[in-house]
Amino acid sequence: MMQALIEISDKQFLVKQGDKIFVPRQDAAAGDVIEVKPLMHVDAAQSTLQPSGTVKVKVLEHLRDETIVVFRKKRRKRFQRRNGHRQHMTQVEVLSV
Repeated sequence: MMQALIEISDKQFLVKQGDKIFVPRQDAAAGDVIEVKPLMHVDAAQSTLQPSGTVKVKVLEHLRDETIVVFRKKRRKRFQRRNGHRQHMTQVEVLSV
């Protein structure tokens, strides 16, 4: 099975055809197809560091990630603060490698 190492928004993902992954928010509408240059092709027999072609990914939807609780406390000072954060994400599906 052919796999490719791609980079989207300074994050690397090892993907194969049909994978659905969550990436940082992209400036594309749902249903758009984005072409990404692969960094590396990985095959069962060999790997290429200088790949040719592109990997096509389709934007499925934009959503928000799970809540991360940020808790700060200074002991013996009666100070504590609790904040939540939800990162904006985009779900994409790999169409072709």
